[in-house]
Amino acid sequence: MRNTHIRGISALATSMLVVLSLAGCGGMSRRGSDTVVGAGVGGVAGAVLTGGSALGTVGGAAVGGVIGNQVGR
Repeated sequence: MRNTHIRGISALATSMLVVLSLAGCGGMSRRGSDTVVGAGVGGVAGAVLTGGSALGTVGGAAVGGVIGNQVGR
C-alpha cells in the first residue's frame, strides 16, 4: 500500500515538472518545444513502466527527447 502512494506522488511530481517546463517553451522553436515535450512524456512513461525507477525515468526522458526532436524536424 505504501509503495503505491510513493508511486502516485512520484507521478504527480513528474507531471508537475513537465507542466512547469512547458511553461518555459514560449520563446522556443517548434523543434525545441517538441524535444522538451517528448522528454517530459518519455520521463513520465519511463517512471510508470519501471515502477518509479530513476534509471527508467531518465532513460525514458532521453528516448522521448530524441523522438520529440525527430518529430519536430
